[in-house]
Amino acid sequence: MSVSVLDMIPSDSPVIPFSGGKVVFPQGAPGDKMFVVLDGQVDITLNGKVVESVRRGGIIGEMALIDSRPRSAAAIAKIHSLLIPIDEQRFNTLVKNRPEFALHIMRILVDRLRRMDAGLASLF
Repeated sequence: MSVSVLDMIPSDSPVIPFSGGKVVFPQGAPGDKMFVVLDGQVDITLNGKVVESVRRGGIIGEMALIDSRPRSAAAIAKIHSLLIPIDEQRFNTLVKNRPEFALHIMRILVDRLRRMDAGLASLF
């Protein structure tokens, strides 16, 4: 049985509501935190085009948190959504205390990379 990222987040974590259409973060912004989607749906957009929709248990913004570079895409709440922010300190604590959290993040990154590779391969 696989564990959800939500099962790894402390129950006392803060939750931030975003109404439908609200920008969670814009493309190019500094990335000091990632978010776990507790409820709702968030669209990831690249140059205004939706490239992925993330729902309950999904994560957004992890790349900028990990490499300290500007956001490579924007995130916009598609519908009313509840997000759990994870800053660098909390991220490092989760990785240290729950190694499966780091593996989960890596699997998500690999899945996104493989989908991007498949999309590029279809162009050739």
